[in-house]
Amino acid sequence: MAVYPIVTDLSCLSRPMRIIHLTPGTGSFHCGSCLRDNALIKALRARGHDAMIIPLYLPLVTDAEEANPEQAVKVGGVSLYLQQRLPGFRFLPRFLRTWLDGEKLLRWASRFMGMTSARDLGEMTVGSLLGEGGRQWSEWDRLIQWLETEGRPEVVSLSNSLLIGLAPALARRVKVPVVVSLQGEDSFLDTLTEPYRTQAWDLMQKNAQSVARFISPSDFYAKVMAERLAVPGHKISVVYNGLNYEGWSHDRREPETPTVGYLARMIHGKGLTTLVDAFIELDRRGRVPGVKLRIAGAKTPADDKYIEGLQSKLASAGLAERVTWEPNVSFEEKTRFLHEVTVFSVPATYGEAFGLYVVEAQAAGLPVVQPRHGAFPELLEITLGGELCDPDDVKSLSQTLEKVLVDHEHRAALSQKGRENTRRRFSAERMAADFDKVLKSVVQ
Repeated sequence: MAVYPIVTDLSCLSRPMRIIHLTPGTGSFHCGSCLRDNALIKALRARGHDAMIIPLYLPLVTDAEEANPEQAVKVGGVSLYLQQRLPGFRFLPRFLRTWLDGEKLLRWASRFMGMTSARDLGEMTVGSLLGEGGRQWSEWDRLIQWLETEGRPEVVSLSNSLLIGLAPALARRVKVPVVVSLQGEDSFLDTLTEPYRTQAWDLMQKNAQSVARFISPSDFYAKVMAERLAVPGHKISVVYNGLNYEGWSHDRREPETPTVGYLARMIHGKGLTTLVDAFIELDRRGRVPGVKLRIAGAKTPADDKYIEGLQSKLASAGLAERVTWEPNVSFEEKTRFLHEVTVFSVPATYGEAFGLYVVEAQAAGLPVVQPRHGAFPELLEITLGGELCDPDDVKSLSQTLEKVLVDHEHRAALSQKGRENTRRRFSAERMAADFDKVLKSVVQ
């Protein structure tokens, strides 16, 4: 376990800190972690800190201007993949490796995300978690050297625990505390095939000993990961995610035809199958005549076959014309979408660590219907802006959606409470203030 020196100069608790936050980019589509990280770094800068976000793997894609767009990707995903697959890659000339890490190539490569084989995915994940003992280390070592010589942070923040393979080297060589955010990594690790799943969790627990503090986005997930990482509860602090609501309109006009909205990655795990089935059931019940469904969010070529299956199901039910598909929407398109539907639901099949899309919807005054598991009960207890249904239950979801759609007064109350409470409790400023307290405590 890393041991950090005791700071006797308590001036660190009030002065600005040099903070470097490492976050993976997606290259071509929005993701909740990128939005949260960008908002966090901007808010920490507004608090006076010298905070910098460093993209890894692929360029960042955010809703707003990047906190520090001058920073290029430090460790490219293409180079990491080739380093893992080709042991002799480290002998490639520097100019070729620089070309592989260029923004244009990385954005092109991002279009093939999700098309990696299960074996490659497992090998890449374990290879990263092996840290200095893995094939990828020559690429990661360049990042550590940069932090030692140029970055020179007082604390390093990792955007998610899949980067935890860096923690031992950061603590030993850069000699600063390492703070790791938890963003729902268990749902990814548990889908790895064996032996990679077991190997990955073993390495997660081993590397966790070099982390000064973990930051969870909910009480629910703090308890989950304390057990999965085998760390004491006091080593995990809860800091709710937040957003910058600049440019978000307060005005929302409901569509003439009742419309259910979905805005998340177009995959089974986010509950899209459940929602489509519940929509078909909702129409069959007949209490919301002409009800429509709008599906928006990130989509990669790997998702096409799954989506085609849902479209066939809707066509068989005679509902294809009442469903619209809006992939990879921009920030303007997203905020407009949230102001143009009647009720929102992303009925994830697993226990979400947080669910930033729920916060976005409620901040726009949109009532939500979410499953009664994961962090959703915790969030809705705070916002009072939605209803809960039974997890993975088509009938329960359709009945709850119907309840919200047919009761205008109830819907209006959910809308008002949700918007007010969400913007108050889940703001970037509140997130940064709570995050700041954690950073100061570990530096002390």
